[in-house]
Amino acid sequence: MSAPLSSLRILDFTTLLPGPFASLLLADLGADVIRIESPTRPDLARLFPPYADGQSTTHGYLNRNKRSLALDLKKPEALDIVKRLVADYDIVIEQFRPGVMDRLGLGFAALKAINPRLIYCSVTGYGQTGPLRDRAGHDINYLALSGLASYTGRQGSGPLPLGPQLADVAGGSLHAVIGILAAVTQRAATGEGAHIDISMTDCAFSLNAMSGAAALAGGVEPGWEAGLLNGGSFYDYYETADGQWLSVGSLEPQFMAQLAAAVDAQEIAGLSLAQDPTIQANLKTRLRMAFRQQPLAHWLDVFRQCDACVEPVLAVSQAASQPQAMARGWVVDVPTAEGGSQCQMACPIRIDGWQAEYRQAGGAVGSDTQAILHALGYSGSDVARLGEAGVLG
Repeated sequence: MSAPLSSLRILDFTTLLPGPFASLLLADLGADVIRIESPTRPDLARLFPPYADGQSTTHGYLNRNKRSLALDLKKPEALDIVKRLVADYDIVIEQFRPGVMDRLGLGFAALKAINPRLIYCSVTGYGQTGPLRDRAGHDINYLALSGLASYTGRQGSGPLPLGPQLADVAGGSLHAVIGILAAVTQRAATGEGAHIDISMTDCAFSLNAMSGAAALAGGVEPGWEAGLLNGGSFYDYYETADGQWLSVGSLEPQFMAQLAAAVDAQEIAGLSLAQDPTIQANLKTRLRMAFRQQPLAHWLDVFRQCDACVEPVLAVSQAASQPQAMARGWVVDVPTAEGGSQCQMACPIRIDGWQAEYRQAGGAVGSDTQAILHALGYSGSDVARLGEAGVLG
């Protein structure tokens, strides 16, 4: 079976995390992705430690299965190259502030005039419109402005900085992929391209899901440790005797019954959905006391024998080596340009009859420039001239 997205050809102008993670998913699913990179202003993701085979591990992962074309977009000859590519590479992902691509001569209107089937996805912090459209921002700002941080934390310490970049990835990356694939489907029916406006803050706001629905339609504002699922009930993390942690999610009565038996506390068996805050506080205290009596290994043995929605909190390396990860192929070895390999997270999408291919980890800036230009019809002397003129860095 051919790769699901093998018909898609994408020019990726993005840096850091949101856009590159989106194009990583598309590339893993078979899309032909060319990254357009500045030869003079490096993507900061290339600089994040640690390093393996001379490359940032972040860059090696986010930019696998893609090719790199180094272009100085301030040079007219570079714009000519992009415009020639757009004849065939009819999906563009860009992550500049609104108006930047227009000023470069590479905005949606300019490129659509070359290819009316163009799908053009703009990923920004606040979108193409609104009073914040030109404002700088990062993941933590989008979480704050979208309301997500207002009930993610503890009452005694306030908002909690998340480990993963939720607004960047769940907001920007995943919604960009959804928007692109929706536009591809629409184009198949109409023949027309589209401009997709992805605001990471818009998308983060939609992630409020149940809490957002309660606030908007029910008038119930979420707060720290005030709800069933954010620390306001026994649904929480508990420390064991050896300083490890367990996650407890025994919400349904049948799971709570098994939890009660496992910790030898039958008096709590029917309390999982109790609405009284005092009851929930007492329940948490009872569970804290129980779990602190024994080390993690003891509790793993106990809960291995029952179905109570209780699991250990694992470090990333532990998560990668657990039996479930091994059975599902969470980790793969990806070849590097230097002839070695890099251990990376696998594509998580499973489709019958197809397996993702891992051709190469992210490589050096412009590593594919000559091959791409030759395929466009540029001769060796043309490429040399462009290099001398600083177009290629």
